[in-house]
Amino acid sequence: MQIEPQIVDYLFVKKGATGAKEGTLLKDEVMKIMPVQKQTAAGQRTRFKAVVVTGDENGHIGVGVKLAKEVQFAIKGALLAAKINLVPVRRGYWGARLGQPHTIALKVTGKCGSVCVRLIPAPRGTGIVGAPITKKILQLAGVLDCYTASMGKTRTVENFIKACYNAMHRSYKYLTPDLWVDREVQEHPYSKFADKADELKMAYVKEKEAAEAAKAHA
Repeated sequence: MQIEPQIVDYLFVKKGATGAKEGTLLKDEVMKIMPVQKQTAAGQRTRFKAVVVTGDENGHIGVGVKLAKEVQFAIKGALLAAKINLVPVRRGYWGARLGQPHTIALKVTGKCGSVCVRLIPAPRGTGIVGAPITKKILQLAGVLDCYTASMGKTRTVENFIKACYNAMHRSYKYLTPDLWVDREVQEHPYSKFADKADELKMAYVKEKEAAEAAKAHA
């Protein structure tokens, strides 16, 4: 099955735009380009790896990685992969629920390799407290205020980006109490049909006694 990133371009189009290329809401950033080598029988083969992050600054973020013989093809492939990997980010409030959501909804942790990233909600006006890479990713996701903490080999940029991406992706795996659905407490079937069960039991006992009496007379 082939996944088409053009569907994402169709969904994230500005109002009044005639086409996805003219009015797309997605913004992308090339985070890392690095050469990688592979030893073959003919010698070393060099290719380029590109890591691209895309987001609409309104609660969506995607990360893509691609290898190619040329840099431009690697960047293009990584951008398409980032659009396919686009995920929603749940945003919330710190304190009073006034205005638009400005921070991450809850404390979340993401991990990739040895890198572990933790995102913590922050008061309005705090900004993003963290490394430049984390700031850029959170800005593309539409998070304005957030505390961050990271552990591990954060110099490995690819793992650092993926750990932050995994943390934001996990924000929709938790159902916060404000999103719980109010449901009416229903009576348990045992208590609801207790009288009916007693009637059936008495009828069964009477039938059994009548059968035993008929058998004794016979």
